[in-house]
Amino acid sequence: MRRLALALTLLAAAAGAASPPTDAAPAAAPTTAAPPSAATTADASRPLRIKAVGDLMLGTDYPTDRLPTDDGRAQLALVRALLSDADLTFGNLEGALADGLPPVKVCQDPAACYLFRTPTRFAAAFADAGFDALSLANNHARDFGEAGRSSSMAALDALGIVHSGRAGDVASWTVDGTRIALIAFAPNTGSHQLNDIAEAKAQVRKLRATHELVIVSFHGGGEGADRSHVVKKMERYRGEARGDLVRFAHAVIDAGADLVIGHGPHVPRALELYQGRLIAYSLGNFATWYGISINGVTGLAPVLEVELARDGRFISGRIHSHQQQRPEGVTPDPEQRAYAQIRKLSQQDFGGGGLAFRDDGAFHPASAPKR
Repeated sequence: MRRLALALTLLAAAAGAASPPTDAAPAAAPTTAAPPSAATTADASRPLRIKAVGDLMLGTDYPTDRLPTDDGRAQLALVRALLSDADLTFGNLEGALADGLPPVKVCQDPAACYLFRTPTRFAAAFADAGFDALSLANNHARDFGEAGRSSSMAALDALGIVHSGRAGDVASWTVDGTRIALIAFAPNTGSHQLNDIAEAKAQVRKLRATHELVIVSFHGGGEGADRSHVVKKMERYRGEARGDLVRFAHAVIDAGADLVIGHGPHVPRALELYQGRLIAYSLGNFATWYGISINGVTGLAPVLEVELARDGRFISGRIHSHQQQRPEGVTPDPEQRAYAQIRKLSQQDFGGGGLAFRDDGAFHPASAPKR
């Protein structure tokens, strides 16, 4: 983690930091990033190391108090050193970081309520664990309306954690002279729209014009232990269109994205190398204290590590296998089940995905990229 070196710029954060007067999402602010900085330091030629995980929800106090006693820190304690050792560490924040806001939909049955409101003080657990960037584009980001998402944005801003999710909210920062952008998509109200592929391509092209690296995050696909496979068509879940994920991922890479990170199905999915760029179709769950199943494959908690050249080309990667245990949190898995699952699915769904997998969790391009 290099938060002090990020030279942070939050595109549209000024509009998002204050809660809007109604539940409607604020109008998207224009993306006006400065031109990329010239790489002038000795480190500017080295590859960038990025680490990414799936869903994060450290506890909820709605409709009843289901919070851990340590503000969520213990759930991430055993992975803190691993997550902190990167140029950028990313995850998907499920729910809202908010204090006392009312929900947009009141739970009728508190025993089966899946609206997530985590106190803003819990944001410190993400900073302590090494997170630099979080997605706020998912089906729980607005559990407490746009006011809840605004509260999340403000809590992260206060700690220097960049974010993207609300339409118009794009993160931009610099690492060793390399300008990086992060834009997150979801099929949900007020977010950058996952199902509008033409608009997604246009946004990525615009970011590519002012950044050397563009990272795209998406929250999409069906949910549950039976949704491990990537299907090459529109996925639907409970009547909702959850994205044609292969088409989306390929389209944004064609438009200039360098890394695509998926989450949403609550299970790990395949990896694919496309045009020399890596796609992780789902990183599953990572640290989810309550309300999300962690049985079987839903309890697998991989940490994806990738090494990218400064032009965005994928060099190498590794899956650090972990599992969730309650109340212990995220724990290392010596059996490497998350890696074994991702390796198997990559072979089944994409014929290996253009990747060569080793037995120790590492992988790399199956063949040298064309020059």
